[in-house]
Amino acid sequence: MSTSEVVAAILPSVIDLRRAIHSHPELAHAESNTTALISTFLTQQGLSPELRKATGLTVMVGSGERLVGFRADLDALPIQEPDGLEFRSQVPGVMHACGHDIHASVAAGMAVAASRTELPGRIRFIFQPAEETFPGGAEDLVAEGMAEGLEAIVAFHVDPTLEPGRIGFRSGPITASADRLVIKLEGPGGHTARPHRSVDLVYATGKVITDLPAILDRTIDARLPAALVFGRVTSGSAFNVIPTSAEIAGTFRTLDHGLWAEAPVLIDRLLQEIVAPTGAKAFLDYQRGIPPVVNDEHVVAVLREAVGVALGVEAVAPTPTSMGGEDFANFTEKVPGALLRLGGQPSGLAADLHSASFRVDERAIETGIKGGLAGLVGLLQHGHQ
Repeated sequence: MSTSEVVAAILPSVIDLRRAIHSHPELAHAESNTTALISTFLTQQGLSPELRKATGLTVMVGSGERLVGFRADLDALPIQEPDGLEFRSQVPGVMHACGHDIHASVAAGMAVAASRTELPGRIRFIFQPAEETFPGGAEDLVAEGMAEGLEAIVAFHVDPTLEPGRIGFRSGPITASADRLVIKLEGPGGHTARPHRSVDLVYATGKVITDLPAILDRTIDARLPAALVFGRVTSGSAFNVIPTSAEIAGTFRTLDHGLWAEAPVLIDRLLQEIVAPTGAKAFLDYQRGIPPVVNDEHVVAVLREAVGVALGVEAVAPTPTSMGGEDFANFTEKVPGALLRLGGQPSGLAADLHSASFRVDERAIETGIKGGLAGLVGLLQHGHQ
């Protein structure tokens, strides 16, 4: 059987798997049923998956010395899914609103199709839990050795703005780093009638909120995309009391490795300079998350050529960078790799990732299996130079 015939034969069962995963979403580190669904599917198709002690699993397909990998994530989000799908979430307050159910089912379908294809090497399919957590489940898998021995690694992420049947490619940075920071400000407190006898902590907090991102923008190279954005501010409990403490929390993101490494020291220096005239004391708790995902140029070139041959040149699309984070970066820090965008734009809908209205056109599954497998075979044939 040809690859197209193999994919056509298994596609209905892969779609059923996707709908089962979608109907029973699980949050990060709790993907036990999702793991069992995928393991059962693979076992019934004649494969031998290996379960982790926690959630997630891997399966190896093929033979030979050469080895490439494919990573799919499993976890859902704490979002209530509205009515509309016959296979909508049956778990209150939990929903697959980022396409991980598509990624997992595509990877399972690729593994089965690969097992029925003569491969020029081996493919390790990695089903990863907890991509949506901070810092992310990929860190644990890399520590367990899942990147060892790989010549290259690939992952998909669905794109609700890209047409079904197309796959998006980009060399270089494709997603940003994602770090968290918490800034604590302290002062003696006092009466709002006499700020001159105290430290106006709310004023100092406002200075940090407005000045820190602005001064940072003027301090770093304008050619290096970066974003410092605050999402939480807390301080005080009464209208006529100057508080003794305040807290600001947010994220810092960049596409540049050098700036990512420099950020904690740079941000703390600017913070101290901003608050010094106010008299407040400032403390920065900078929490490293994940680095940028940087797509390897050669890997992308091989994948683009292979997908163009398998699906037609019209299936190959450019894709922009995103300031969102992806813990696939933990793999690409160790192994040349590429994160590709899988077109899944539903007709008449334009809901973004992490939205309760998020939908994916299931035609993306067939495209993902055919294009992904063609790309992995291409990597095994050409290798990394």
